[in-house]
Order: sequence, then structure tokens, then C-alpha cells
Amino acid sequence: MTGGRVDDRADGPVGTARRGRRPAGQDTRELVLAGAREEFRERGYEAASVRSVARRAGVDPGTVRHWFGDKTHLFTASLGLVDVDPAAIVRAAAEGPVESLGERLVRAVVDVWDTDYGETVRLVIPAVMADPGLRALLPQFLGAELLGPIVRRLDVEDAHLRTALVASQMAGVLMTRYLVPIEPLASQPPARVAALVGPTVQRYLTGDLPAGIAPGAREEQNSPHGE
Repeated sequence: MTGGRVDDRADGPVGTARRGRRPAGQDTRELVLAGAREEFRERGYEAASVRSVARRAGVDPGTVRHWFGDKTHLFTASLGLVDVDPAAIVRAAAEGPVESLGERLVRAVVDVWDTDYGETVRLVIPAVMADPGLRALLPQFLGAELLGPIVRRLDVEDAHLRTALVASQMAGVLMTRYLVPIEPLASQPPARVAALVGPTVQRYLTGDLPAGIAPGAREEQNSPHGE
């Protein structure tokens, strides 16, 4: 599995596209990245496509695929990341007994970010969170390419809620391991983190969830027309 690292060839996670005439000598790859950031922000992750990014950047789709392969890798690159393959994480988590899926998922995620000792997380995530457009895209991306496919394979009820619960747990691990290190969790080896956190993730994936408010009910309760 490949690890995450900052793409020092890009403008950064929050770089914006330059409009108008292409400056002389501007690298085509940077032009595509700028177009991708605008396209993802404006249309959302699922609605955007390699073809629509190519149109925005003024290149042909083959050029986009030459540099980035597909939409998934184009998106991760637009966040300032390279060598991060969500499909590889999904495969690593999915291959094995369902009963230990949670532990494998935690291990796969921690292994990716531990490759550079969390430097990618510390540099990229704060920048993404500071950009409202990119921040809004993260749930779409996680649902479409990473956690969503894992939960859908299980064919369980409340798949959307379970995906959100797993995301909350993994976000907490990344926060307390890399961004605001809390010991002794921050210095535990990946296998130990997976063994500790995996059972909680497993419960979110396959366990019984407490009965509660149905999706959308909270919005109805907060509505001025609600009873």
C-alpha cells in the first residue's frame, strides 16, 4: 500500500484556478489541477467528471487521464496529495472475515498516514478544513470512494448513518494521533491502534445501533412549523 505525501508540485490544497489566458510556461498539470479544484467546488465530487474538468482546463480528457488516471486520483491530487489510493484502502479492509473488518479498516488508514509520520495530515487537513468549498467535498468523497463502498458491501440497515459514525471515529484517530497528539495513543504502533479502535468501528459497521431519531426528524423538530 502506498502512503500519503504532500504534492510539492501543486499550488497546495487551497490553490485557486487562474482564469483567462494561460500564462506562458505554466505547466499543463497545474492547469488541470486548478480546473479540477474549481469544478469540484462548483459541481460537487459526484457530479464532476474527467471530461468536465478537461473542458474547464481547456485540454482534452486524455491529458487529464495521462496525469491523474481517474477522477478519484484527480480529487486527491487537488487536495495536495499524491500516492493515496482509496481503492487500495477499501481492498485492504474488505479482504478477510467480516468480523474483523473494523480492525482492518483502522489499520489500513493508519498505515497510509504513518508512512510519513503524519506530516501529510498535519499539512493538508488544516488547509482543507480552512477552505469551505473543499471542506464540503470531503463527505461526498468519503461516501463515494472510501467508507461508502465498505458499508454498502455489508448490506446493513442505516448505511448512511453507519458511514457517518465510522467517519467520526476515524477523524478522531487522525486528530489525536497527528494533529493534536494525545499520548499514549499517538505513539502506539498501527497494529495496536487497530486492535484498540477496531472493535468500536466494527460495532458501527455491523453491530446493533440504538433506536433514535429517524433521518430528517431533527430538522422537522427544529422547524417553526413542527409540533
